[in-house]
Amino acid sequence: MSSTSTFSTTFDVSGTNKTTTAPAPKDGYDLPIYGLDNNRFISLHLTALSCISISLAFSVIVITFSFRSSNRRFFSRTKSERFVVYMALCDGLFNLAHSLDHLHIIITKDHVRPRGLCVFYAFVIGEFISAQMFMVNIVSINAFSMIYMKKDMSFGKYDWRLLSFTFGTPFIVYLSAAILGKLGPTGAFCHFDAIKGADLWVYYLTILTFVVVVVNVILYIATWIKIYKETKSLANVLGHEAQAIKSIHNSARNMSLFVSVFLIQWFSLAVYSITALLGHVPEVILYMVISLNNIGGVLNGLVFIILKRRRRKRPLKADSMATITTSQSVSTITSKF
Repeated sequence: MSSTSTFSTTFDVSGTNKTTTAPAPKDGYDLPIYGLDNNRFISLHLTALSCISISLAFSVIVITFSFRSSNRRFFSRTKSERFVVYMALCDGLFNLAHSLDHLHIIITKDHVRPRGLCVFYAFVIGEFISAQMFMVNIVSINAFSMIYMKKDMSFGKYDWRLLSFTFGTPFIVYLSAAILGKLGPTGAFCHFDAIKGADLWVYYLTILTFVVVVVNVILYIATWIKIYKETKSLANVLGHEAQAIKSIHNSARNMSLFVSVFLIQWFSLAVYSITALLGHVPEVILYMVISLNNIGGVLNGLVFIILKRRRRKRPLKADSMATITTSQSVSTITSKF
């Protein structure tokens, strides 16, 4: 990717001792397309388009099978089952916009024009990248709350609280960025303009990704430690309380799937953003970002398959079983996950 720092170039004027200084770029359109000068252009965009196409196909399959394989109303399903659909929706729309973005660049060998089209791609890409990050963070916080405080977060009727936060927050951010002219070409795709949007790339995308990754890791480790301790204390208990242990395990495994997939998909973006700020992105990091960031649909598809297999193996009574014991709330709450 192009560095977001401004630059100027000096060169000789044919046959004279005078030099001319090229003006600093005013926006991303003044920067060269990444890869044209080092023969990486085709490999970069074909790699991205290949991963995006596979991911988009998985997202469509997950959404289709999710509704065909269950007779229950969508909002009566477990939170994990609903999260999988939300994540597939985010991946699908992100992949669709990003594929058109890359396709446009590879055909024209130029930035996406007109600017309005690039802004549209950037808005859609940013909206659904951020929505995924916020949603996975809510998953971690909810699991932490269930295990430590024995409280299940209420998302409101039809998950309106969850959806308002995860989709509404990035909508406001990217709408404001579009109005302020901070969306545009980065040199390889459309997102925050490499020049005008450099501040948002640092303070919103880089710092946000880093913070979300760290918070998710901390909450996951803390939750797993608590579950491990509670499991050991109930190891010799039979009957209904033994079922509570299984419910705790189910909750931990389901949560770990979302957090693990998030880390696999987006950790490389945090590394890329930091190296970009330092002025040089190693090629291996660049291709890691291109590959991992664009296979979210595949990773989410694996989560969908695993959750379906676990639900078939788990006795149906596990979700409804209740017992007047210390672990009652644990069993009841974790069954919702």
